[in-house]
Amino acid sequence: MRKVRLGENGPLVGAVGLGCMSFGGIYGSTTREDSHATLKTALDLGVNHLDVANIYGAGVCEEVMGDFFRANGNRDQFVIATKGGIQTGPNRDFINTKAYLTACIDASLKRLGTDHVELYYIHRRDHRVPIEDVMETLIGFIEAGKIGAIGFSEIAPATLVQAAEIHPVAAVQSEYSLWTRLPELGMLRTCKSLGTSFVSFSPLGRGMLTDVELDPASFAADDFRKPNPRFTEPHFSSNVGSVRQLNAIARREGIPTATLALAWTFHRAEDSIAIPGTRSADHLTENAAAADFVLSSDLLDEIEDLLPFGWAEGSRYTEAQSRGVENSY
Repeated sequence: MRKVRLGENGPLVGAVGLGCMSFGGIYGSTTREDSHATLKTALDLGVNHLDVANIYGAGVCEEVMGDFFRANGNRDQFVIATKGGIQTGPNRDFINTKAYLTACIDASLKRLGTDHVELYYIHRRDHRVPIEDVMETLIGFIEAGKIGAIGFSEIAPATLVQAAEIHPVAAVQSEYSLWTRLPELGMLRTCKSLGTSFVSFSPLGRGMLTDVELDPASFAADDFRKPNPRFTEPHFSSNVGSVRQLNAIARREGIPTATLALAWTFHRAEDSIAIPGTRSADHLTENAAAADFVLSSDLLDEIEDLLPFGWAEGSRYTEAQSRGVENSY
């Protein structure tokens, strides 16, 4: 698989990584055996960058990964990123204090069965804590050997600039795909200018930009997509109609829709990393193929004509889901 550097001076990772959120059953039931099979397939395919967070499955996702590393003795074959800074439960909040982030990283390392992770993200910014204080905490984690590099999730370009003035920021992850293109309004350019890697999460539109026909009626009550405006009517039916045009192009080209959609992100965001989530080894294989698939200019133009900027109906998040996201584009 084609490799890119994670951060200006960081390790080389496959352009396609693996989002491990689904290992906790968040998008449907799964087993540890299935998750471990997916991790094994990842190694076989050259997918060596794993992305997780302390809140995914209330820590279960990290535990599943830690069990895999302990059973196979292959922790050093992966570049791991995890996240902290969100307090879940009835008192949901974003907390970036030194004490809270220290508790987050220490608990994550224990679950993962490792003494360090290569990349640590602030999952959501807590604006009660100055960015200078947040960076001081993260730099302390680097000095203590707990993390290799600093990252932020769902921040605005201005926040990245402020943070990078204090210490290099290796990566920023934002939702980016054919149906969510906000990073094109400034974040992609800012990352490039600062030597920060851009990491696309949900690059397959939470399952929409694939060959699997979704049925929101079948979503579990706690499925993130259940209340999401893009998955509710009348928006969902309109979005499905648009995606079917992409499906038709992929069939004509003889490739899975997921491969085509991911390849598009790499064309639009040069040297970016995509972290589509899956608990299926077969789907991971489709995703990995995108790293080396080259889009012709004619094919790119055709996709842009059919699915132009802003084509998706419905807001990206509900009001509750959007809390903590910086949208100052």
